[in-house]
Amino acid sequence: MTWPLLGMCSTALAEESFGDSGTEKDEWLVLVSPFVWAPSMSGQVALGGIDTKADVGFREVFNNLNEVFMGNLEITNRTLGFYMDGVYAKTGQSERVYGQKISLDITQTTLAGGVYYRVFEQALGGNTVFGEPRTWRVEPTAGLRWTKLSTKVHIDSVGFSTKKKTEWTDPFVGLRMQADLTDRWLLSGAADTGGFDTSSKKTYNAQAYLGYRLYLFEHPTIVRLGYRVLAQEYRSRDFTGNTFKYDVTQRGPVLGLSMRF
Repeated sequence: MTWPLLGMCSTALAEESFGDSGTEKDEWLVLVSPFVWAPSMSGQVALGGIDTKADVGFREVFNNLNEVFMGNLEITNRTLGFYMDGVYAKTGQSERVYGQKISLDITQTTLAGGVYYRVFEQALGGNTVFGEPRTWRVEPTAGLRWTKLSTKVHIDSVGFSTKKKTEWTDPFVGLRMQADLTDRWLLSGAADTGGFDTSSKKTYNAQAYLGYRLYLFEHPTIVRLGYRVLAQEYRSRDFTGNTFKYDVTQRGPVLGLSMRF
């Protein structure tokens, strides 16, 4: 079975506090953070009375590449920030169940918008290469995540096919943190959870990065390497009266950058 997933993505964890020494503290900045994410997949999808695995290892990702496009836009004054994330993904896999070949296709669109506020900042001594004090900072965040999902299950040998389209919106709450290790190196991380109606849906998202500061095309930039986990679970009824279930976790390495404009 294959479920390839590789694409340009970004997260709501932009490094919002970098800039040059001449930048005013309350100046609003615009940040863009493209990434490449290559996760493994695990979970189950139930549709039309058929329960099939959504499971593929990291190595299989590169056998049949498919694209996932994500983008993040963030506006911040280093104390208060707003962000918007978008993702469109179309994936497919096949497996054999009791000798029957079952194909599973999933198209997913997700939009997440949120706000964060810096509630804690501790000086670590010295400055970064962008001329700002090295600090450790903590930022609670909250927002909404909208998901639109289209799934299709097909049994080749009997010509049976069924599909389901659904969408839902989850509130989420979380926490972001960053610590400047040296003038160039930093650690950052974020986690959030949502879908508080646990009988039908729940989500969680976590990520951690090691970053390196430099100037790219004269823009302050942080190149980052890290790891991300995104899990979503949703249950409802499909047109057959059976339970529709989407319970999939994606996890894998991330390589990307954050650039200020």
